[in-house]
Amino acid sequence: MVRRLFLFICTLVLGLVAWLMFVVVAMRTRSASMLGIVRRFNRAFTNKLQRGSAGTAGANASLIQHRGRKSGLTYETPIVAVADDDGFLIALPYGADTDWVKNVFAAGSAVLITGGEVHTLARPELVPLVAVNASFSAREQNMHRWFGVEESLRLRRGEADRP
Repeated sequence: MVRRLFLFICTLVLGLVAWLMFVVVAMRTRSASMLGIVRRFNRAFTNKLQRGSAGTAGANASLIQHRGRKSGLTYETPIVAVADDDGFLIALPYGADTDWVKNVFAAGSAVLITGGEVHTLARPELVPLVAVNASFSAREQNMHRWFGVEESLRLRRGEADRP
């Protein structure tokens, strides 16, 4: 019984380590097929888990609401956003070729829920991460290096959202 439990736990740990290694390799090599697997996994599992708390006070993740460029439906995607001089910065670990980023550019705006506050944002712009990386926490900067993140999205506050 103890041996079976030990083997089960070892199998879980090895599986988790293998998955994390796969994610790191996918992110660093930018392999389209590998990134597709990671994105589908995150969409099916990780994002659903984060949506419950994303955007609330004290949560690490924010929630970006965007309108589908083809469907017209409203979607919510958990992201990590940091305040900037006139808006927010969002690191793009998968690059700009994701549906939510394409949706934001197509609409020219999005709604960000972060720290329990709602912000209307507009004028999306791709910015090299190296130019704005200092705006992110040391922990986030380490993650950016580890995963080879090179791009970020800047969204500026809309007129109705100015303090």
